[in-house]
Amino acid sequence: MNDVILTMKGIDKSFPGVHALDHVDFEVRKGEVHALMGENGAGKSTLMGVLTGIFSKDAGTITYEGKEVYYASPREAQTAGIVIVHQELNMMGHLTVAQNIFIGREWKKGPLIDDARMNEEARKLFALLKIDINPRETMSRLTVGKQQMCEIAKAISHEAKIIIFDEPTAALTDTEIEQLFNIIRDLRQKQYGIVYISHRMDEIKQITDRVTVMRDGQKVGTLITSECTKDDIVHMMVGRVIYEEPKTHSRVPADAPVVLKAEHLYAGRMVQDVSFELRKGEILGFSGLMGAGRTDTARALFGADPRESGDVYVEGKKVNIRSPQDAVREGIGYLSEDRKRFGVVLEKTVAQNSTLASLRHYVKYLGMIDRAAERKVSQEMVKALKTKTPSVDQLVMDLSGGNQQKVVVGKWLISKSKILIFDEPTRGIDVGAKQEIYELMNRLVKEGKSIIMISSEMQEILRMSDRIVVMCEGKKTAEFDIAEATQEKIMSAATREIAV
Repeated sequence: MNDVILTMKGIDKSFPGVHALDHVDFEVRKGEVHALMGENGAGKSTLMGVLTGIFSKDAGTITYEGKEVYYASPREAQTAGIVIVHQELNMMGHLTVAQNIFIGREWKKGPLIDDARMNEEARKLFALLKIDINPRETMSRLTVGKQQMCEIAKAISHEAKIIIFDEPTAALTDTEIEQLFNIIRDLRQKQYGIVYISHRMDEIKQITDRVTVMRDGQKVGTLITSECTKDDIVHMMVGRVIYEEPKTHSRVPADAPVVLKAEHLYAGRMVQDVSFELRKGEILGFSGLMGAGRTDTARALFGADPRESGDVYVEGKKVNIRSPQDAVREGIGYLSEDRKRFGVVLEKTVAQNSTLASLRHYVKYLGMIDRAAERKVSQEMVKALKTKTPSVDQLVMDLSGGNQQKVVVGKWLISKSKILIFDEPTRGIDVGAKQEIYELMNRLVKEGKSIIMISSEMQEILRMSDRIVVMCEGKKTAEFDIAEATQEKIMSAATREIAV
């Protein structure tokens, strides 16, 4: 544990309007798992980007295996043995597993690619990692968890000595997470240096040896994981105490009117006879395991996916929602679990994203957009939601995950949505940003909005919901008032298919 393989000293990096890294120190030892934590925008990804050649540093030194180094590109860092396993996988679905692992470095037999050799080398990598994957399988046919394992095998194939895991469990099942942890433990025993970036506190306590916390571009400190508590880490991350007490009773009046009613919805295999009601000022939690049909139900309700049958009522009136445009007209907004793909246009500004759902109200003569009005309303929303951005002219791609989420929320508030569907509202954002999203949701329902919240985090479901709908294999299997809901009841309903 005393063998330091990497030292970053006094790393400084600025972007226009943002001092992203302020003389940060960080080190990695052989045979350790070193967690890197902090709120979104704290500088974690920028620090790793500087290390791997994605960004150039403004000041500071990087010493790797006893020598001062500088990498001008990720390929140079890979060649040196420093590899990132990204949260968003960079695989080509139409190629085989082996072809993906060795893409750009293929073995050849004369002018032709030697697939047999690549398959054999891939088998050796999987044997080393103790995982069972067929190198000839097409990548798109694998689960997300197995695709992640292939990314790790690819990293090992570069003869890596330091592997950086960026939110590796965001889309994995519990079984896949345990398999990943077994691989990481094995890599630690083989003396790899591992940097582990995650927002999940339970994982940090379970898998890491040390934790370095960053805040506002600065290093706050480094702790030995076994000697600190979750509260110690959280306080260092946000500089304040975060309370995560579950809700004990519904805050919705018994006579609150029903604003949304779904009856006997059918939409493919994953939405089978689903019925529920949503009341004014209520947070209705949707719980269940991955693939239970929660997102499928929301997308069918919003018109993003075709509905085979079933009725939807908004404020007592039967409505015919066949497209997202129909849903928006009825006052329904949908915050997708994949905000980068469906929630925002990353290459557009905060102002342009803010009016996407209500653009018709900002169109002037001859189809020209009233940019002054667009800027004014987006500035008001940035202020109301406390979105951290240098200006409304900032590209959304340059914001942290939590602030991107606030831009999506603002978009639907500007469109005057009365019903908001939050699908995994805090996925990929840190504990401090989570708190802000929770406070925002509570404020919205106090103002008379109604929220459907889909979440895979049990603590989030129990903390935020007034009522909870549980799904399993496309069917609603239970419904609980928050006063009677427990983890055991929810998990029991989430793991069996029963009629309600």
